[in-house]
Amino acid sequence: MEFLVGHYNYWIFVFLMMLGFYVVVARGNLVKKIVGLNIFQASVFLLYISIGKVLGGTAPIIVDGGGPATYSNPLPHVLILTAIVVGVATTALGLSLVVRINEAYGTIEEDEISGMDKEP
Repeated sequence: MEFLVGHYNYWIFVFLMMLGFYVVVARGNLVKKIVGLNIFQASVFLLYISIGKVLGGTAPIIVDGGGPATYSNPLPHVLILTAIVVGVATTALGLSLVVRINEAYGTIEEDEISGMDKEP
C-alpha cells in the first residue's frame, strides 16, 4: 500500500493519459478532441517532471567550497518548457482549423462532416 501512495503522481499520470485518450477516441466534436489532446499532453508533462525530480535534490549549481550534493536533473524541466510552447502553438493551430472547418461545413461534429463528404 505504501508503494501505491508513494507513487501517486504516476497514478495521476495514468488516469489523465487514459482520460485524454478516451476523450479523443470517444467524442465526435472536434473541440472536445483538442481538449482531450491537451489533457493527454498534460499527463506527459507530469510524467517527465516526476522523473526529473530527485527527493532531497537541489538545483545543479556548484557553490565554492561545497561538498558532494544530490542534484535534480534539469533536462526534463527544460524539455517540458519547450513542449508547453509547442503544445500552445499546436492547440492554436488546431482551433484555427476547427474554425475553418466550421465555416466550410457548418458543423464541427466529425460524423456529420464525414457524411457530407460522401454525398455528391
